[in-house]
Amino acid sequence: MRIALLVLAALVLAACSSGSQTMSVTDGAVSVPVAELDGGEARHFSVDIDGKPVRFFLLKTSDGVARAAFDACDVCYQEKKGYSQNGEYMICNNCGQRFHASRINEVRGGCNPAPLERSIVNDTVVLRTEDLRQGLKYF
Repeated sequence: MRIALLVLAALVLAACSSGSQTMSVTDGAVSVPVAELDGGEARHFSVDIDGKPVRFFLLKTSDGVARAAFDACDVCYQEKKGYSQNGEYMICNNCGQRFHASRINEVRGGCNPAPLERSIVNDTVVLRTEDLRQGLKYF
């Protein structure tokens, strides 16, 4: 049983790290078309801020809201394991806590995914460099 759990944990971590897309800052922001978030699947990204990679994820929840969070939380960030998705839940890859996706950007603190400020401009999610810089402490 223990070996099966270790194998499962390794697979989850591999899936999370391999699915990350590297983004570039253009005109002081990172932009992702909202249409790329259709289907409810979280998309993981990484962007270089001040020479350090900052990881985050975006998803569009069943209520139609595009949400953004750092791929870390206030509690488990030092383990650098981030989150994976299971249906409408984001799961901390370190402690196993589950968070309904509709809570992202709504609930702060603890093991909740750390909110990342975002705006929607012309059907595009826009993340400003200043807001991404707030995540440096997690990585």
